[in-house]
Amino acid sequence: MNLRSFFIALTVSLGGFLFGFDAGIISGVMEYAGPYFQLDDVQTGWAVSCTVFIAMFAMLVAGKLSDRFGRKPVLLAVAFLYAISAILSASAGSYEMLYIARMIGGVAFGAALVIAPTYIAEIAGAKDRGKLVSIQQLNIVLGFFAAFLSNYLFNHLTTEGAGIFFQSGTFDDETVWRWMLGVEALPALLYFGCLFLVPRSPRWLLANGRETEGERVLAKIHGPENAQSESADIRKSLSEERLVAGSSISDLFLPALRFILIIGIVIGILQQATGINAVYFYATQIFKQTGVGVDNAFLQGVLLSLTSVVFATIAILTIDRIGRRPLLLVGIAGIAVCMLLCGFGFQGATYQLTPEKIATLEGVDMTKLSAVENKTFTSDVDFKNTMRETLGTEAYGKQEGAILEAATNMNATIVLVGILGFIACFNFSLGPVMWVMLSEMYPNRIRGLAIGSIGLINSFTAWIVTQAFPWELSNLGAAPSFFIFGGIALVGFFILFRILPETKGKTLEQLEADLVRT
Repeated sequence: MNLRSFFIALTVSLGGFLFGFDAGIISGVMEYAGPYFQLDDVQTGWAVSCTVFIAMFAMLVAGKLSDRFGRKPVLLAVAFLYAISAILSASAGSYEMLYIARMIGGVAFGAALVIAPTYIAEIAGAKDRGKLVSIQQLNIVLGFFAAFLSNYLFNHLTTEGAGIFFQSGTFDDETVWRWMLGVEALPALLYFGCLFLVPRSPRWLLANGRETEGERVLAKIHGPENAQSESADIRKSLSEERLVAGSSISDLFLPALRFILIIGIVIGILQQATGINAVYFYATQIFKQTGVGVDNAFLQGVLLSLTSVVFATIAILTIDRIGRRPLLLVGIAGIAVCMLLCGFGFQGATYQLTPEKIATLEGVDMTKLSAVENKTFTSDVDFKNTMRETLGTEAYGKQEGAILEAATNMNATIVLVGILGFIACFNFSLGPVMWVMLSEMYPNRIRGLAIGSIGLINSFTAWIVTQAFPWELSNLGAAPSFFIFGGIALVGFFILFRILPETKGKTLEQLEADLVRT
């Protein structure tokens, strides 16, 4: 792997970092922005999930725009939209402005998820392509880690005081979420500037008749000796693509392709229906439900994101040695166990406010809580509804973390272990393996169409999970919500155990012969 290719891939995959950062930052933001705008469960879900929803449509058009105008101009637009979204989100004066600003960011990361890996694959040599494209996935989890760490630091400044670096009052419950959102503009502007240092895609240049420029770029990236062979490979690939350009959506439903279509759809749905977006997007809220307090909830989010980085790295190092099927099946089984463990942990929780615990609560009308002194609740839904009725929805929303910390009696370690185990299992299985298998299972003539279609199903499932999770917590409770995720994973394990093939070590031609059933 030459340094120029690595630098280009690292720069372009900052779009993945921004995706992870944007998705992770909202977990802490809603802890403050929800009470600030007095949002109900549906509004909270939409403020979080609107980026995923609009990203579905951005994915559909991003590829065509990059085919027409080039990968680099679209990536520059992505970086610009990220920065605009961060600034507008941080300055939002209403709930409507907040979600519109976040939808602008959704357009950016929907496009980035499609264009960045495409560009990296087009500048990489054949022997380095897998490693360079995987930098995108690693940057996504690094973005999550940076977001959770940023949230923790801002929350710590809010609860402990800003110290010598900021004036007193710079960070409080009404402003800290603006800082959390606004800080994303810094890496976005860095991304925008760094993109001017990378060339246009040589494959796009050759495909659009700019052969001299394309070969010059290839020579700079791979050296004059390798540029000629790379150019020949690109021309051959372009010729093959022209032969299959007429494929249509109806081709996916041919009887010969039914088996691999079913496998792809099952994996695409499972990746999101087992709860990954619920955990990433609402991590702070989930940990807060265990009664560890707001500050510890933010800190546990940092631990969660660090686990993501470690196990995503393990997946990159082992996927070609261990194989796709073992990683996926072990990971899904682990996901089922961990989610059921979380459900078990929440199932055993009780909630009680003693006079001593009530006395520790600041900013709460203690006279109102006298009616629930020493009353034991076995349901988190009943307890939270009673608190809302007693204190009012807005007052409870602002103090929910402190009240749950005072009232909750449960083994929070069980839930923490379950969540971290889930994140570990996801990041060495469903997270990376799905995209690898989708790129390998389908014949060349429908590969792009199949991946795009399953990606759309995957994104739609992600939006449903992200939108519905706050409602689930409020109306079903934490335990049933996690039991649902665990049950889906368990069913998915048995389905894939029966039908999932192994694709490791086989050429695309061998896989087509094995999997396309004539």
